[in-house]
Amino acid sequence: MRKIILGLAVTLDGYIEGPNGEYDWCFTDQDYGLNEFFTRVDAIFIGRKSYEMTLQYADDNNGEMVPGMPVMTEYVFSRTLKSVKKGAELISENSIAEVRRIKELPGKDIWLFGGASLADTLLKAGLVDELWMSVHPILLGSGKSLFYEHSSRIELTLLESKTYETGLISLRYSMDKE
Repeated sequence: MRKIILGLAVTLDGYIEGPNGEYDWCFTDQDYGLNEFFTRVDAIFIGRKSYEMTLQYADDNNGEMVPGMPVMTEYVFSRTLKSVKKGAELISENSIAEVRRIKELPGKDIWLFGGASLADTLLKAGLVDELWMSVHPILLGSGKSLFYEHSSRIELTLLESKTYETGLISLRYSMDKE
């Protein structure tokens, strides 16, 4: 079965964007393991706000949602969008059942790109298999938190860590499921 990997840039104080939606604090001077990660995945889960943000970014960057990202099957989760770009699949109902179905399909692992609400839903449903956090050495003080409140602890097992000269630390954990 395919794994769902929540892979995001996060500040040391746990934010995925600043108070005005900014992500200008993300390092872009090197790939920080992204190209290697791209060899593991062939699909991406993305919420509406993140989808709209990446569409704007792609308009200014030769159509690339994420620098260097290969072509992937895109699944956009939204109750409000009526359509998505050609080649993407809109999931507006029964998202948990759809995620379970997609995990059963043949293929590589799936990148859970964002946003926080979609990640929270899939975490609470026990559908996230790995966390891959690129922890940036900055304290924003406010913004959008990656993790919402949970009713129980989630145990993790460290799979890999890598420290870069810039101070960024890449952490990869498996979710310990009972």
